[in-house]
Amino acid sequence: MHDFCIVAVDSDLRERREQMEEMLWHKSRWPETVKKSLDYPDEPLYALLDRIAAEYPNSPSTIFSGVSRTFAEVKDHAERIANFLTNRGIGKGDRVAIFLPNLPHYPPIFFGILKTGATTVTCNPQYKAGELNFQLKDSGAKAVFCMDHPAFTPITYEAVKETDVNTVVVCSVKRFLPKAKAVLGGLLGKIPKSPYHEENAIFYDDIIAQYEPNAPDVKINPKEDLALILYTGGTTGTPKGAMLTHHNLYSNVLQIDEWVQLDPPEGGTPEKLKSGEDVYVGALPWYHSYGLTLTMVASYLKGGSLICIPDPRAGKPPMSEMLSEIEKNKGTIMHCVPALYAGIVSHPNVGKYDLSSIKACGSGAAPLPPELAKQFEDVTGATLFEGYGLTETSPLATANPSLKNKRKFGSIGVPISDTYVAVLDLETGTKELKQGETGEIAISGPQVMKGYWNKEEETAEVFREIDGQRYFLTGDIGHQDEDGFFVISDRKKDLVNVGGLKAYPREIEDILFEHPKVAMAAVIGLPRKEDPTNEYVKAYLVLKQGETATEEEIITWCRERMAGYKRPKEVEFVDSLPMTAVGKVLRRELREAELNKRNG
Repeated sequence: MHDFCIVAVDSDLRERREQMEEMLWHKSRWPETVKKSLDYPDEPLYALLDRIAAEYPNSPSTIFSGVSRTFAEVKDHAERIANFLTNRGIGKGDRVAIFLPNLPHYPPIFFGILKTGATTVTCNPQYKAGELNFQLKDSGAKAVFCMDHPAFTPITYEAVKETDVNTVVVCSVKRFLPKAKAVLGGLLGKIPKSPYHEENAIFYDDIIAQYEPNAPDVKINPKEDLALILYTGGTTGTPKGAMLTHHNLYSNVLQIDEWVQLDPPEGGTPEKLKSGEDVYVGALPWYHSYGLTLTMVASYLKGGSLICIPDPRAGKPPMSEMLSEIEKNKGTIMHCVPALYAGIVSHPNVGKYDLSSIKACGSGAAPLPPELAKQFEDVTGATLFEGYGLTETSPLATANPSLKNKRKFGSIGVPISDTYVAVLDLETGTKELKQGETGEIAISGPQVMKGYWNKEEETAEVFREIDGQRYFLTGDIGHQDEDGFFVISDRKKDLVNVGGLKAYPREIEDILFEHPKVAMAAVIGLPRKEDPTNEYVKAYLVLKQGETATEEEIITWCRERMAGYKRPKEVEFVDSLPMTAVGKVLRRELREAELNKRNG
């Protein structure tokens, strides 16, 4: 399909490909149709949009509230935005922020920024003014796009104070609604709109009306020039900006495209997804690497439609609107976090929705309990496979095969094409351990970030050179099994030290999830009052709707399923667990709340 400009294969790359043949993970369950190494175009990330708009100009790209916009329209808007930004003095090396939920404005803004040579900074739309201010100030952003909304707009105006931002663009959803709904909403005030705007406010609609679709001619060096500064979640401290190049992100979408191969319904050889045939469910936030790369950007590689879902939990009961959108638009590809899959499985009306169009689903950002994966497949008939990655790896680094007979539940799979994973000793991070030994996971590949924005020391701390290759230290603990599959035990910082024995919260949570009454589980380690150097395990459980249980009931159940040092000494039942926007349980918050309660 694609007429890529291919990079010449140099001797180093040829040598790496020969080394690939010797990796344990290629010898047992590696899908035969998946290439171990790929060729990557020497072109900017926005070439994806240009190519697909030329090939499928009139095919639907974004779908929002029943209205679709074509690939040609997305490209047209992107080039008008690029023209506007250039006229505002923004160009190569500058940074431009996007402070929006998953709306149809997002792709043209994202690609429009890149077409100027500037770098995109994606911001969590749930941020308050202080959090957004930090990100704008740290990145040195000169412009920001925000939603016309009674919360988002005032937050933006407050956040840009004492920053380099001199351009705020306000985006209204009215343009992307059905005409009848837009008129009715305007009359009744139902369309989200800020109660005020600054005198010099600039509106997305005015940019599209006033500027020609003429993007500047900018020379991009894909391996060196940044496409994105993406901030880590900040669950362990001050957020850091991961610098991702055009090559990092482009490589990752091609790796993902090669990896996801499915058995044809009529049988035969597994096949990659076909161009122009799929509908991507945009449920994960696009400010985050998982939703951005695997859903939004991937849809422009494959020419698939993209359902814009600003809030996947919207509706009564929660998630009803997302399920309705999947049914209505016949969504086929879905990448979510375990919390969303759990919500779908336990939705009281899930049986009333036709979800049979879904064929491939990825899970990441948090551990996927094997029992949940089985329940989801029973409900939908789709294939669900777990992957693993980080903001710093664009994000995908390892994945289970998308073929049911090759995957291993409970593992994060194997390194995808051109990706190496090593297990290093926990003390120094310099010694590579043998298969089966537990240590810190380290990753090398074309998708690994350039470094942290303006943080040279922190960058140096997380990289190691092994056999001439640059590896990123993930902070995750795990091992490689006999088939070359990797298993994550836990985060380095979350280990529970029980009398000198190491208990891994993830392992305990997976077992707790098997309890028929448990919907969600989180485990932390707490210091013993009599000996603060020694810890014990406490579990927090969210029960399924209508279920009741006692602490003793759960502890007794655990007694039959796990060693004494792993068993929770305390169990607390809660209505919900503290989570990041992408579904990672904030164990740190649980621990801090517990310690504050003790000291209070």
